[in-house]
Amino acid sequence: MDERLEKQFAFSLEIDKVKNILRQTHLSEHGRRENDAEHSWHMAVMAYLLREYANETVDIARVMLMCLIHDIVEIDAGDTYAYDSNSQVTQKEREDRAKERIFALLPEDQKRELISLFDEFEANETPEAKYAHSLDNVQPLMLNNSNGGADWREHGVSAEQVYRRHSKTRPGSEKLYEISDAILQANIEKGNIKR
Repeated sequence: MDERLEKQFAFSLEIDKVKNILRQTHLSEHGRRENDAEHSWHMAVMAYLLREYANETVDIARVMLMCLIHDIVEIDAGDTYAYDSNSQVTQKEREDRAKERIFALLPEDQKRELISLFDEFEANETPEAKYAHSLDNVQPLMLNNSNGGADWREHGVSAEQVYRRHSKTRPGSEKLYEISDAILQANIEKGNIKR
């Protein structure tokens, strides 16, 4: 095996670890906790299916790849729960260290390409990043809603917390924001999300 292929295989094996990173969100029908690989795959498929609702024309392959790699850093950094303000303080630092180590396994050109894509997602300025962020918000919301809001109740999540997170949905997709808002309002009325 030549050096380039060896590095690509090493990275491919390393990212298998993302399957072990459990999120706070549960699978539909009150299933077990979702892992990062399942979340990323689900987002990527949704990105393709819902692309007509992006606010701007997007390069869908770029969005799907963003969805697939955005949580790879959690192999080292761990999952930061969306509503855990204490963990969010150190999230960028932990993820930056992880990004450098994990993507450094790749050949230099692919390392630069994937780090650039990861950074684009984090900056949330391009149409692709904004749309990908919409999906990163909508996917767990959809699952949590299918489970009767159990994860929101378990963590005592407030409407203010949820709407702060979902402020990143609207710039990527007005339509997905409208649907999210209706779901959130219904869960606030049911008491699944604190007022």
